[in-house]
Amino acid sequence: FCVLCSAILSSYLLGERLNLLGKLGCMLSLVGSTVMVIHAPEDEEVTTLDELLSKLKEPGFLAYAAILLAVCFLLIFYFAPRYGQSNILIYLTICSVIGAFSVSSVKGLGIAIKGFFAGRPVLQHPLTWILVITLVASITTQINYLNKSLDIFNTSLVFPIYYVLFTTIVITTSIILFKEWVTMTVVDIIGTVCGFLTIILGVFLLHAFKDMDVSLENLPQALQSGQQAPVTRDDKNILIEVDNSSIAPEDKPKVFTLYT
Repeated sequence: FCVLCSAILSSYLLGERLNLLGKLGCMLSLVGSTVMVIHAPEDEEVTTLDELLSKLKEPGFLAYAAILLAVCFLLIFYFAPRYGQSNILIYLTICSVIGAFSVSSVKGLGIAIKGFFAGRPVLQHPLTWILVITLVASITTQINYLNKSLDIFNTSLVFPIYYVLFTTIVITTSIILFKEWVTMTVVDIIGTVCGFLTIILGVFLLHAFKDMDVSLENLPQALQSGQQAPVTRDDKNILIEVDNSSIAPEDKPKVFTLYT
């Protein structure tokens, strides 16, 4: 709801343009994200840092984290200097990919804080400081590239796209880290896939038609074509027209009439 409000209010208060298709894209993106959250399985209960560390060492999550880091470095060092100023998805994808590490770090630090108040020696655990360093680095990177995106692109486009990308990657990270797909039913799987496709459609409407002047006031005029339909003529008329146009006026025979 806050993303939709920020996109709409920025178009009115900041004078940033958000057409009818953009607003529809915001709504579709929020609906898709809501469907994904509803059908996402519940997190597996993790109460200690040792349990979290064992899950972080799983080969599946290690491969997923390596892929995210490779994508992030590729975007930062190759695509961002070349296409970051013109493509809104570059900076926002960096923020979203880094968000997977920040959310995981926050959850781990939450477990550490609970353990600290429970009297456990969490400050001596190396995972606690790894999570702190990861959280600081990821949040700093997110703020940096989010500010760059806001300086260049329309605020009403930045926040909805960032929201749906961030939500999608965080849910995917949670499913892989805690192996939640094992407990997902067929209905949850279908709901998650449909929500993801709805998000893609909403982002497409936001990004692809952002330069079109479409609103409720000019929608009838936009749907109606201002050009007349071409007149269908048979071959005989076409041949006569071509034949007559090939003769220049000065080449036509001249007739003189003599009066006596």
